[in-house]
Amino acid sequence: MTAPVSIVAVSGSLHAPSKTTVLTQEILDAFTAALDGHVPVETHLIELSEIGREFSGALTRDELSPVADEAIRHIESATLLIVASPVYRASFTGLFKHVFDFVGQYALIDKPVQLAATGGSDRHALILEHQFRPLFSFFQALTLPIGVYASDADFVDYRVASDALRARIDQAVQRGVPIVRSSLPDSVSEYVATW
Repeated sequence: MTAPVSIVAVSGSLHAPSKTTVLTQEILDAFTAALDGHVPVETHLIELSEIGREFSGALTRDELSPVADEAIRHIESATLLIVASPVYRASFTGLFKHVFDFVGQYALIDKPVQLAATGGSDRHALILEHQFRPLFSFFQALTLPIGVYASDADFVDYRVASDALRARIDQAVQRGVPIVRSSLPDSVSEYVATW
């Protein structure tokens, strides 16, 4: 039997409810739907609004709480990583960066990473290129070609209300799935390898 694909999503929002978490869940659901039926899929959503305080007192990895260490292990063992943050002072949140400071330097090599962000207006959209891609390039990860940025106008009552945003998510997933597929271990069946 084929090993399951592990999709791990990280929302760097510090608040709940959160447009960033809503966007993260939408992307997670879209990738799950695209892969499910071809390979078994396991998903895990890490919300920093829920577990962020588990990281706050730690300066080294061995100081992490069991909850925080488990989150890092999920990130490092993911087949596909989805990362998202609200724009905060022209970057991702400090807590989001703090979490990735604990990830092993070589743990994400060649791992597909879907980038996403939210902000008050479209003027912040380049955060994906100027903040996210350099961070994950350091890890030698494979950032997927199309990032997903959403502004406040794309949501109503913490729900995606924009057809353009849904189309962007679909496009990101369509372009990303072949890269995820190519990163699967050689043990994948011949049927899956010919999708």
